[in-house]
Amino acid sequence: MVGLTELLDSIHLIRLDLNTPFRGIQSREIALIEGPHGWGEFSPFLEYGAQESSRWLAAGIEAAFEQPFPQLLKKVRVNATMPAINDPDRIASLMERYPGVKTVKVKVTEDEKADLARIESVRAVAPSIRIDVNGSWGVNQARSRLEVLRQRLGDALEYVEQPCNSLEELRELRRECDVPIAIDEILRKTSEPLALDLKGAADLLVLKVSPLGGIRQSMKIADHFGLPVVVSSALESAVGISRGLKLQSALGNQVFDAGLATGSLFGSDVAQHEIRDGEIDVSDVIPRGLDEFGVAEERSQWWQNRVRESYQELI
Repeated sequence: MVGLTELLDSIHLIRLDLNTPFRGIQSREIALIEGPHGWGEFSPFLEYGAQESSRWLAAGIEAAFEQPFPQLLKKVRVNATMPAINDPDRIASLMERYPGVKTVKVKVTEDEKADLARIESVRAVAPSIRIDVNGSWGVNQARSRLEVLRQRLGDALEYVEQPCNSLEELRELRRECDVPIAIDEILRKTSEPLALDLKGAADLLVLKVSPLGGIRQSMKIADHFGLPVVVSSALESAVGISRGLKLQSALGNQVFDAGLATGSLFGSDVAQHEIRDGEIDVSDVIPRGLDEFGVAEERSQWWQNRVRESYQELI
């Protein structure tokens, strides 16, 4: 593995602003890693501790310092992501950023009426809807709300992502509900994902390269569980997105549209993954204009310390 001094010398810290609030934040601080095999990204959310962040660092090191993986696809189909906004004009404007995309992942909240209005607005322009709950529902609430959504959307409701917070709840819900269930947080927040017992709890897996520790680890998880996968982003820059695209390409045989078009949520970025007819090309990314996205010196020191702490978890 790359030494700590070389790793620290390879880092470029940037800040990217979002064009609409997402996940309760309006910007992302991101440490880009420049290495002999390209660029990687280390961008765990600010509240994450060293152990969880270390997997993000492993993914960034893999991208920058390890040999590339074989690529089976040249293009990847993507879905749109709709934050919890309720203005029809803003929804329409954001959808224009996803040309040719047929599937939309809609974030939901505790406000069922507002959620249904948002979903109806999206459904007017997209034939396939998936919803993301982030584990915030109990079983009874999930059962009730999914019944309403199934009645409204029929087969247009592709799946629900992480409706409940535990495998036990998901098993109970899955016995009583015919909406396919995807898991995300349960998979990427455990220290030992391969030790999970997913039997009866999930129909598909959401794979995010950075939180899972890189492409190699993500492929191990996919192979171990043998479930269909949806490759998604963790709100990364174009550099991190490129790794998601390469994971999907390495897996091949894409079944579900990938959640890798979240670059549309940023006001600007260090590179661009253009969406054409609902697809993004699989390609290397060379970030540009890094000085334009620079941060204050004290933030650079904070991130250098964060890299050190996360690195210690890997050795």
